[in-house]
Amino acid sequence: MKYPKSLALSTVLASSFANAFTTSPINHGSGTSNSGVSLAAQRRDFLETAFASATGMATLFVALPPQGAMAEPRPMYLSEPTDEFKANEAKAMEFKRAQLAAKKEFNAVIEKFLAESNNEDAIVRDLKDMQRLVAKGGGLPLGIKKDELFKIIRSKKGKGFWPTNCEIAYQSLQGEIRFQQSPNLDKEMGNPFQ
Repeated sequence: MKYPKSLALSTVLASSFANAFTTSPINHGSGTSNSGVSLAAQRRDFLETAFASATGMATLFVALPPQGAMAEPRPMYLSEPTDEFKANEAKAMEFKRAQLAAKKEFNAVIEKFLAESNNEDAIVRDLKDMQRLVAKGGGLPLGIKKDELFKIIRSKKGKGFWPTNCEIAYQSLQGEIRFQQSPNLDKEMGNPFQ
């Protein structure tokens, strides 16, 4: 049996609890009567039985822990990180530093692009520099969003001076960003659209 103590205890409790609600015959003179049980005796019997039942149930829960408490203990957490974890953290920090450096370089090109006057050669050169940085980094650096970059370039385009060579360089930059950020293309062969 899985719980022999609890089975025996529940049997004892059930029998004593059942006896609390039965009336014992009281002898009144010549005959016995079941209806003549005094109210005080019934209350006393009920309270004694209820107290015994409550004590038994409390003993049952204390003596027999629940099934979940008998499960094996949880594994303890390490107090010191493992070497593999430290190596992964070092790689993550190195990646983050490289991305911050790439973002700084990319932001410098964007600032130069915005600050320069409307000179076709300078605009094309800045767009080509951005394209080169995108190809070198395998996409835009972390923290620079494609849509925000395109809004910045279109704001300069909307100010008026935007010759055909600037549009070609802008479309080429868009194609390079799409190619580098697409997960479905083989990047080792290079961008076939450029």
